[in-house]
Amino acid sequence: MKRWRDFSTLLSFTQLWLPFRRLQVRLCCNSNERRQTLKTQMSSGPSFHDFVRGVTSRKKTAADRDCKHQYLSDDVEMGNSRKVYFETYGCQMNVNDTEIAWSILHDKGYQRTAHLNEADVVLLVTCSIREKAEQTIWNRLQQLTAMKKKRMKSRTPMKIGILGCMAERLKTELLEREKLVDVLAGPDAYRDLPRLLTVAEGGQQASNLLLSFEETYADVMPVHHSPQGHSAFVSIMRGCDNMCSYCIVPFTRGRERSRPVSSVLEEVRMLSDQGVKEVTLLGQNVNSYRDTSEEQFCGAIPTKLSRGFKTVYRAKQGGLRFSDLLDRISQVDPDMRIRFTSPHPKDFPDEVLHLIAERGNICKQIHLPAQSGSSRVLEAMRRGYTREAYLELVQNIRSIIPEVSLSSDFISGFCGETEEDHQQTLSLIRDVGYNIGFLFAYSMRKKTQAFHSLQDDVPAAVKQARLGACISVFRQEAARINAALVGSTQLVLVEGESKRSAKELCGRTDGNMRVIFPREDVALQSAESNTAAVNAGDYVLVKVNNIYHYYHFYCFS
Repeated sequence: MKRWRDFSTLLSFTQLWLPFRRLQVRLCCNSNERRQTLKTQMSSGPSFHDFVRGVTSRKKTAADRDCKHQYLSDDVEMGNSRKVYFETYGCQMNVNDTEIAWSILHDKGYQRTAHLNEADVVLLVTCSIREKAEQTIWNRLQQLTAMKKKRMKSRTPMKIGILGCMAERLKTELLEREKLVDVLAGPDAYRDLPRLLTVAEGGQQASNLLLSFEETYADVMPVHHSPQGHSAFVSIMRGCDNMCSYCIVPFTRGRERSRPVSSVLEEVRMLSDQGVKEVTLLGQNVNSYRDTSEEQFCGAIPTKLSRGFKTVYRAKQGGLRFSDLLDRISQVDPDMRIRFTSPHPKDFPDEVLHLIAERGNICKQIHLPAQSGSSRVLEAMRRGYTREAYLELVQNIRSIIPEVSLSSDFISGFCGETEEDHQQTLSLIRDVGYNIGFLFAYSMRKKTQAFHSLQDDVPAAVKQARLGACISVFRQEAARINAALVGSTQLVLVEGESKRSAKELCGRTDGNMRVIFPREDVALQSAESNTAAVNAGDYVLVKVNNIYHYYHFYCFS
């Protein structure tokens, strides 16, 4: 009935204006009387408000999205058991996006295969954060195109698709210039995959790269694809509003929007029922989570930031915050560990820190991306804090959570970085002491503020030399920090067999440190049996005897 009322309004508008069109022709030769008649008809005719009457602004529902492509029937968009092969590159968010895309295709009758030579459709879930990551995808596309040409005479020729950040950033090159792909789908277009693949089956290229202010895939339950089955990623928000000058994420994944609390809790409960022992909450700026999906959540209380931190955007008001979500998730299953990534240092108000300290199942490991130890470089990066504010936050975290394990990101060779700036980064690594690190050489990306306003003036050789120095200092400090664990007893979640030997198992501590220990039966308190085998997904107490020459860091150029 709603659509009919809107349509009727439009019809009446058109009919009322038809006499006006006829009168316009007669005006060429006529009198003031007719001109006055026209003015009277116009004044009594419909206005703009009549035209839009009954049309309401509302969010799209799932039903609206289902009706978007009515020219293709449901039968046409069915997968008909075609086999899909996924390759996932980049961050953990892309792992979760793969699970979302697969859930959508699975519901449409597609099958998943782990063997490339069986695939009817190959989908690459891509990353655009660094140039090296993109070059890996280009090389892979060349290989897949060669494979596709060999299968051209097949009754079911292989289709190649690019999903995620690279699809949005390089749409022209991928579709028009190189012509290596059949399907492009941006991070907010996975619901449209069945239609895109149907169009591609007809021999045409198909793409949907629109970014959304609303899409969170809240009603899509991911098909979790973990080999061990004991851990899972849960996406709680998408996009980023921080606009750091070096980062392309706001341009490839859009603005921040958070998934409703109820949807997140439903997924966590489902995972708990399946026996999952650890969930990692995901978001581009995970701790800026703010659920405003229900009216009672919306108030006038502004968002709290870490002391000494600021944002490039206005303070946001209302909504359930990250601390509220973390509180509710931690109560779903006391035996389920909770981690989160990737946070921004600005979003660690004291209530979040006290909650982490209070709840036994929220891991005492915090990722605190510094990016640089120089306040001058941090300002150029538009990070919203100084070196001093960052160090004050570290001190506050350690005072509230004394046993905390810290990790960080660092970029070497950002625009305008001097040797003095580099030395300040090295001193920050020494002053803080991280267990885990993610170290990068700067790679300028198009569309970013740095690309438009700054110069990538640090030579590549200097970037690599500074990156090497950061790695060296990080190793020294990580060895010192980790040596303090020797002699301690750690609760370890078993992941499975160690890669070194079938006689050993591996797992991770609460602080996310990797531990290798002998495969042995453990003593039980039960009267029925004295010992039992240790399996993936079990918690075991392990005494740390040695720190191997293995440093938990990741180096990217």
